[in-house]
Parts: sequence; C-alpha cells; structure tokens
Amino acid sequence: MRPRALVLARLPADAVQRLAAVAEVVSADEFPELAGRPAWGFSDERLADLVIGTGARVLVTDGDEVRGAVLGLPLDIVACVRAPTRVDVRLARERGVAVLHSADHDVDAVAELTVALLFAVNRHIVTADRDVRGGRVYRRGLPPAQRHRGVRLAGRTFGIVGLGRVGTAVRWRMRGLGMHVIACDPHVPEAGHTLPALLAEADVVSVHAELTAETRGLIGSAEFAAMRPGAIYLNTARGGLHDVAALVDTLRGGHLGGAGLDHFEGEWLDPDHPLVRLSNVVLTPCLGEATGDSEAERAGLVVDDVVRVIRSREV
Repeated sequence: MRPRALVLARLPADAVQRLAAVAEVVSADEFPELAGRPAWGFSDERLADLVIGTGARVLVTDGDEVRGAVLGLPLDIVACVRAPTRVDVRLARERGVAVLHSADHDVDAVAELTVALLFAVNRHIVTADRDVRGGRVYRRGLPPAQRHRGVRLAGRTFGIVGLGRVGTAVRWRMRGLGMHVIACDPHVPEAGHTLPALLAEADVVSVHAELTAETRGLIGSAEFAAMRPGAIYLNTARGGLHDVAALVDTLRGGHLGGAGLDHFEGEWLDPDHPLVRLSNVVLTPCLGEATGDSEAERAGLVVDDVVRVIRSREV
C-alpha cells in the first residue's frame, strides 16, 4: 500500500509526478485547511493535527515546525526543501524518522545576490530610489550626484572570508568587475591572506564562511575596527558570523561606508532594530537562493530522495 505524503512545500509539476508514482499525494484541494498555512509555516501542534487528519506517513515541508507533537506520530519520512532548521533532527533520529533535505546550495544565486548587495550599498540604490519616488531628488539643496556618491569598484580590493563554493563563485564575478580579489580561509591553501591582513587591505569584506562553533562571532568589534575607513561589509552566509551590536556601533561611528546583509539570527530582524534606521545598510530577508531555478532544483532533489527511501522500504 502506498503511503500518504502531506506536501506543504511548493513543488514543480514533474517532482509531484515522481512523488505520486510511489505515494498518495495530499493536496490543498482535498484539504482546504492547508490553504491557511502561515508564511512562516505551521506550528508543531497545528501540523500534528494535519498529519493526523490526513493520515500522512511522509511529510514534505518548507519551514514548518516539526518537533515533539509531530514526531510523536507514526511518520516515516520528513523531507525539507531547505535546511531543517525547525526540525528536531535528534528526536527524529531517536524515533526512526528519516529526515531528508537538500544539502547543496545554489552557489550562483548566492553569488549573484552578493554582487547585487555590493552595488546597492556602494551606489546607494535603495535610498536613491526612495528619493525619486518621493519627489525628494534635490532635497537639502544638493544634486543627487553628490548625495548618492559611491566609489568606482574597478581597481579596488575585494576580500573574501571563506573560499568555499560560494566564495569561489563570488571571486570570479568580482574579478570580472575589475576588482583585485584576496581571500582568507585556513582550509584552502590558495587563500593566502590571514584574516587581519585581509581586513587591513580590503575595500570590501564579504563573508562566506560556514557557521560553526569556531566561526560564530568571527567578525566582531576588533575586526570591524581593523577594516579600512569607508569599507563595505557584506554577509550573504549566516547572521551568526558577525556581532550585530558591534556592526551597528561601527556604522554609527562612520568608520564603515555601509553594509549589505541577507541573514540575521533566526532569519528575523525586529522592525525597531538599529540597523533598520541606518541609511547606508541594505537588508534582504534570506534571498540568496530565492530564484525559481533554485527552488525547483532543491525541491526536485528532495523528492528524488523521498522516492528512493520509499522504494527501498518496499523491498
């Protein structure tokens, strides 16, 4: 008998077809209550009710909370199209529930967002756009070319902290802009700079390290102070890699030229946070892989894993 699969993530049509070949897919058309899913996903208790109501043994999620209430049910598989940050993986393992997720990042998409943030910060794209829309192009009696003045990137130095797959994808893009690229990464021999040397030399510092116990808070007060006056700081990796309070203090003090951030602790920033009030900071809500291509590829890979596990258990 084919298991029931409760799908809460958006899947491309071909992925749904592959899943339907081995499982009975539960759709929102059959269960209208699924259409009321919050943007941040169902809570553990609400999701448990839906699993019970649908009789699902397979769960495909995108940010839903999967903890004690859900994992106390007779589930076989929990599949996540993103990192399982809201899944109690340890408890799932204890209860014999397979947790599947796509480990691969769309490195090109993240690298492209890094380029976008650099331009947005350096050329004041966001504030200039607001001025045009609000009819304030010549406010304070200054022409826009003076109020929104950036620097020419060609010939400047771009520093990459963490020369993994994303850092490497960023490197050739920045070289294509005519920038001199340097890097530090203790695990990559060709990244020839130490962190202090990179901070002292780079006009732009872009962080692409993995978040581990060793790298948490990697960029703090001392590191921000060591950057060149007017330098731009970018982070499209993880919010925990830098000290947010130290970043705010450094920006307020005028030492840095600006910052572009795509991640925050918990992937949430309070609207009253000091960063929000800084005009030389561009903030995006975890958009590194927010492309249709990325979403379809991730979902397809996860569904393929689900199909493999189901078929292996049929033997």
